[in-house]
Amino acid sequence: MFPWVFGFTWQTGNLVFLGIFYSVVAVIFTTLIVAAWRSVRNLNADNLNDISWYDDFAELPASVKVCRHVVSGELQNRTCPNRFDCRICELHSKLTLENAINPLRLNVHGTEYSFFGLNMPADRMYHRGHTWVKRGHGGTLTVGLDDFAERIIGKPDLVALPKIGTQLEANGTGWFFEKDGTRIRVLSPVDGKVVAVGGSEKDFYLRVRPKNGIDLRHLLKGGEIYAWIMQEMERLEKMLSSEKIGLSLADGGELVNDLPKNYPEVDWDNVLGEMFLEP
Repeated sequence: MFPWVFGFTWQTGNLVFLGIFYSVVAVIFTTLIVAAWRSVRNLNADNLNDISWYDDFAELPASVKVCRHVVSGELQNRTCPNRFDCRICELHSKLTLENAINPLRLNVHGTEYSFFGLNMPADRMYHRGHTWVKRGHGGTLTVGLDDFAERIIGKPDLVALPKIGTQLEANGTGWFFEKDGTRIRVLSPVDGKVVAVGGSEKDFYLRVRPKNGIDLRHLLKGGEIYAWIMQEMERLEKMLSSEKIGLSLADGGELVNDLPKNYPEVDWDNVLGEMFLEP
């Protein structure tokens, strides 16, 4: 059936066979090339995300890079050596196994932690870049923006979400906001493929299918949430104080909504960049 085989003749049947055979070979070859190219592209994207986060983390102020166990009061002094990826931290694993997290005083209302008027649902886990993660149906994870971030951003002028099918890396770029000319990068709290997108008008921003199973050890939960938000409030107050503006609280001690709208003279490019871990 092949030209190099003895007795081959250029008959119609043989030509049809050769056409089909080489078409199949071409499809297989093309599929392999495309798969290899996509693998290299994804690997390069992962590397770029990792390099970018490595540089950004190094440039963050020391007060931002403190270990979560310092924030919770378990340790006195420690800078996170793992760029907020507790999944590879031996000390975090040890403290978790020993159940060493100290109980913290919280104002709990039903299934939410409430302080400064912020609502932080207890059925979610929180990334230090101010996103939350909630387990969804079918092994997916729902990702949103926490109430602290919602209040300091207010209503964004533009939301740039990734396309469905995009592969995200924890601490890589999740999506972008634009607010009064300021571009705000939001870090992805998890690894995985985007399977659905929401937005500022919905109750979530992304739904993600985890890449290698669900591992959320790097996210904050329970009593850590209160201690962390207290630290973030202090950090925001210091930044606004450096702008010669004191932190304004609404009646009842609640954080005012849409700080950029209330204080347009502030350098929000700098303030929001640091609050979202982008120096």
